[in-house]
Amino acid sequence: MAQYIGLGRQLAAAAKAAPFLDRDEEHELAVRWKNNGDERALHDLTRAHMRLVIAMSIRFRHYGLPINDLIQEGHVGLLQAASRFDPDRDVRFSTYATWWIRAAIQDYILRNWSIVRGGTSSTQKALFFNLRRLRAKLAIGGSGSAAVFDQIAATLGVHRADVELMDARFAGPDVSLNAAVSESDAPTQTQRLDLLPDDSPLPDEIVEDAIDADRRAIWLEDALKSLTARELDILRQRRLAENAATLESLGDRLGISKERVRQIESRALDKLRRALIERHPETAKAPATSKRPGVAAGPLHY
Repeated sequence: MAQYIGLGRQLAAAAKAAPFLDRDEEHELAVRWKNNGDERALHDLTRAHMRLVIAMSIRFRHYGLPINDLIQEGHVGLLQAASRFDPDRDVRFSTYATWWIRAAIQDYILRNWSIVRGGTSSTQKALFFNLRRLRAKLAIGGSGSAAVFDQIAATLGVHRADVELMDARFAGPDVSLNAAVSESDAPTQTQRLDLLPDDSPLPDEIVEDAIDADRRAIWLEDALKSLTARELDILRQRRLAENAATLESLGDRLGISKERVRQIESRALDKLRRALIERHPETAKAPATSKRPGVAAGPLHY
């Protein structure tokens, strides 16, 4: 951290000492850098615009990130602008560099403001950097939160749900799931992670599913006995194999067309469903798909 602070102070000192450039001096330095790769010209050009970097960095100080880091990121944007600037266009370098400096600083803020990454689309960026300003401005009129959110969404061209989500993110800092809920919980130290709901199935549900899966597997194997050898072969290759065979590959192996393979498969499925329903009528009430690996890779409803 100390080295960053020192570097930030060095950049600020260099910015104060750098002379202002008129249009001709700026153009000359830009031409020397672009055409000749003169690093001395690049240094003089960027040093003269460090005031611009510092001024823009200060505008983003309320996001809670170190100002020295913002200045350094702005300097990166300044160097990118210098590498892309065309001195033959009738544009001052400061006008062109402003966009690159701002983009570099905003990108740094989006990456480091929270450990939870938000959206990086243009609309999400506009929402992130304008929400608090617009909300403060609209709240002066005495409008409720719902009306303010609607107006912000309309102004920025985003959904109201996105506005509400971003506002919730601004409402508080990042909190570790391993942090204690309150100091009074010591020595038990109940953590926030302990209060999260567990959506995994209960032990009795796991056992019930396992028993049902085994029972249905037995039913299926028994029903498969009602099929002919060819029907069973096609059905196993098409529906029960981990990597299902194509109609064309089965047709080539059996010496029939792929349309004939499809017809046999469809007939075999119908026979299988009828056999299951005749022997176990309760299966007709609730379609099921086996979850056991190798038992049914495709949807066999019965």
